[in-house]
Amino acid sequence: MYSIKSYKNLKINELILYRDFKFEDTVRAFCALDKNSSNIGETISGLLEIAGEYGLYGNLWQNILSLVLAYHENVYSKATEIIGKTSGSINTFALHDFKIFKELFDFIPSIDNLLLKEIYDYQGDGRESKLVNTRVRDRILKLSKQLASAKSDEDFKDIVTEFYKEYGVGKFGLNKAFRIEESNDLNSANIIPITRVEHVYLDDIIGYENQKRKLAQNTENFIKGRPANNCLLYGDAGTGKSSSVKAIVNEYYDKGLRIIEIYKHQFRYLSDILEQIKDRNYKFIIYMDDLSFEESELEYKYLKAILEGGFGRRPENVLIYATSNRRHLIRESFRDKTETDDELHRRDTVEEKLSLSARFGEKIYYSSPDKKEFNNIVLSLAKKYNINMEKEEILARANMWELSHGGMSGRSATQFIIYLQGRE
Repeated sequence: MYSIKSYKNLKINELILYRDFKFEDTVRAFCALDKNSSNIGETISGLLEIAGEYGLYGNLWQNILSLVLAYHENVYSKATEIIGKTSGSINTFALHDFKIFKELFDFIPSIDNLLLKEIYDYQGDGRESKLVNTRVRDRILKLSKQLASAKSDEDFKDIVTEFYKEYGVGKFGLNKAFRIEESNDLNSANIIPITRVEHVYLDDIIGYENQKRKLAQNTENFIKGRPANNCLLYGDAGTGKSSSVKAIVNEYYDKGLRIIEIYKHQFRYLSDILEQIKDRNYKFIIYMDDLSFEESELEYKYLKAILEGGFGRRPENVLIYATSNRRHLIRESFRDKTETDDELHRRDTVEEKLSLSARFGEKIYYSSPDKKEFNNIVLSLAKKYNINMEKEEILARANMWELSHGGMSGRSATQFIIYLQGRE
């Protein structure tokens, strides 16, 4: 732990809302260089480590302070995310903290060191961030430049507040998609950002206009605070169910929509996930891809309780979206419908299995395209990716392709176009 040796470090101790912030040790060490340069190598090493992890370049000192502000979740930052400026006494405390941060932004150690000067115009190695995607990194670098040009404490506060309003705060504000990382605590989940999200939009999915319209309408109702249903997208493989959900979060991210992907072996964490996100100013979709259960799998009971039926209400800012090849999600066997000696209440068994699917209020069916629809998908994709080939030849080769690649579907059409691109 670095010792407190300068005036700026004492100011850090006076922070009210932004206490215990990310990279605090590194910030304190940098400020301490004003009085003691013995730790300069260790301090610069810390700055470079952060720069490598987040893909930073330019003024590393100010970039790291911007990271602190962008990721610090406190009563002020969470109150202003999406909503913007607030009223009340909280602004007095926020202005107090931003005054300290502005002083930190303007701080330059008085020691003369050539290596230290390099951190004010650091040239990165061009590698992408390990922890955030390029879009998020660029937003933070832009924030850094804006804050560096702030003329007053009030100006500094307004810039940060506008950032929170436009992009949000912390991992939920700056990222659109998340996954679950299991922890040592069996009842606690770590929600981790997905830094590389496929940039697919609804217009990229050829056909299925009615299905996309239903999904978009349900999602818009959800975002606007109107009644909306949990949604099950079911049907044939490769028809665009998963792509439709990915497209939805890309379409509505800037309106506060976020998505958390979870697998069925992680369903025991559902209650904890809801607890972590219930009070945020975002709308969350809990996404379950390719959902189905065998007879021996009982994880669906966790899901049933969350969908409906538990004593605690599901938070109003959460919906469940799932995709599946099965309409009823749980494999049914013939004996479910036939009396046997060891199953006296077969109807109860069948009803228990069917009740899971019934708890999705919106069910959208995706069927495999017919010949005409398949050809239309192929030609539309060929045009989009500038495939230079006669129409008749493309269709003839596409029809040969689908026979050996799972039949007619949007997926096989996309794979065929990728194949053609690789041959050029």
